Amino acid sequence: MVRTGLPDPGPHGDPGLQPERTTLAWGRTMMALVTVSAIFLRWLPHHGFPILLLFAVSAAAAAAIYLTQRRRYGASARGISRERVDADTSAVLWTAFAGVALGALGIGVVLAG
Repeated sequence: MVRTGLPDPGPHGDPGLQPERTTLAWGRTMMALVTVSAIFLRWLPHHGFPILLLFAVSAAAAAAIYLTQRRRYGASARGISRERVDADTSAVLWTAFAGVALGALGIGVVLAG
């Protein structure tokens, strides 16, 4: 067996299947939230300390994605092996909730300032 230095593709044996694409999508979402967190910190002098709530929500959402990524990948890879992949609705709902919360808090901060 030739070692390529790449991570083990998992129990499904095909590194181009859905778990890898899903992992990349979650990674992009996490990076977007980290970027938004940095932008919120730049707004701190203009909008004051309420902006820290926006920073905390976006940073917490990014951290949650990072901490649960391995579990989601494993579940998807195992699902492909057994030919039945269940959607991770809780992760999608929590991410949607974080997005709605960020929007509502952002409107509140702008209207208050």
